[in-house]
Amino acid sequence: MRIDNRKNDEKRPIRVTNNYLMHPQGSVLIETGNTKVICTAFVEEETARHLKGSGQGWVTAEYSMLPASTMTRKKRDKGGKQDGRSVEIQRLIGRALRSVVNMQELGERTIWIDCDVIQADGGTRTASITGAFIAMVEAMKWLKSEGLIETIPITGYVSAISVGVIDGEPMLDLCYEEDSRAIVDMNVIMNDKGEYIEIQGTGEERPFSKEELNQLLALGEKGCKELNQVQMEIVNGEG
Repeated sequence: MRIDNRKNDEKRPIRVTNNYLMHPQGSVLIETGNTKVICTAFVEEETARHLKGSGQGWVTAEYSMLPASTMTRKKRDKGGKQDGRSVEIQRLIGRALRSVVNMQELGERTIWIDCDVIQADGGTRTASITGAFIAMVEAMKWLKSEGLIETIPITGYVSAISVGVIDGEPMLDLCYEEDSRAIVDMNVIMNDKGEYIEIQGTGEERPFSKEELNQLLALGEKGCKELNQVQMEIVNGEG
């Protein structure tokens, strides 16, 4: 058994509080185990500069960790400067969300996604993607209710989860203690059709075999399917 008594193929308990904040068009608090992230979506009636006049919209993301989110205080980003990790993660979030959006149907507007980690215990980027998708769809539902779009412009659902090899065992949804000991560490981002959007995998202490890769991808697919189900229940008003 793992440190939190889960099976190797068992994801952490997930809780999503929809419409968490009053001002954004979409907002959720997503909790995966002890990791907590606030994901918001604001609509701006202007598309990205490189798309002006094209009739297409844009989805972009920003990501940050609050000072008290980690065991030792994390310094705030100052003067508009972000650390490299935050930049890499927010680009990942944006790529993942754009992969399931019909930009032509969105029209010449931008959906700004902000993911703020308030408590980190592993899997902050994957929780951000999963929660941000829900916030984005809620913003699109608002656009439709205002008569600004005719249909919800998504082509599928997107979710993400971590997997890794710890003490020789493939495991799903790593907490921080497991992630820090992983000899293979991987993030899997998928849509609800079972297609891969992005795979980030690293042999931390040694190379990994094709067999291990296949085991980790199978775990990631299982986890993403379960997260897709949670997303569907929430955006359809069932969760």
